[in-house]
Amino acid sequence: MTVPYVSADSTIVRRQRRATERSQPARAWTAPAVLATVLAAALPWAVTHASDADDRRVLAALDTKYQRAVQQNDAKTMALILADDFVLVEGDGTHATKADLLKSATDGKTHYQHQEDSEQTVLVYGDTAVVTAKLWAKGLEDGVRVDYKEWFSDVYVRTPHGWRYVFGQASLPLPVADKH
Repeated sequence: MTVPYVSADSTIVRRQRRATERSQPARAWTAPAVLATVLAAALPWAVTHASDADDRRVLAALDTKYQRAVQQNDAKTMALILADDFVLVEGDGTHATKADLLKSATDGKTHYQHQEDSEQTVLVYGDTAVVTAKLWAKGLEDGVRVDYKEWFSDVYVRTPHGWRYVFGQASLPLPVADKH
């Protein structure tokens, strides 16, 4: 049987194309299609950042919120701010992980009357930021009464879920003359 020549605009050709398209199964997602979709969704985050001034404001508030959460033994807020692979290095060389800090907030041995920072400085370098401040800690740490000031530097990294606290470095307690 010979098929007469029909132009691409003809009604017969359009009907045959529609019938063929309906009879074909839906295409499965391919790896490149999934990757393209994920990248398209992530692109606004990757391209659009707040200004450095906005980032500094957000980070200053976030670090202050973290100190308040420590004072209140609010492990839920601390867990949201701390990165899973967080590390804190104390002035004497000891270190703590996210799990260590959350345990300290929930084991009943640590209670602060003060966990406040002052002289706060926030520096932003793209998706990394450093918050430096003087911390006044007063209360019980691991059942021992404390009252000291120290300098700290907290490193934050921008993630798809917001800023996360990834690393902290604290000085030794400052001499008593600098306490209050």
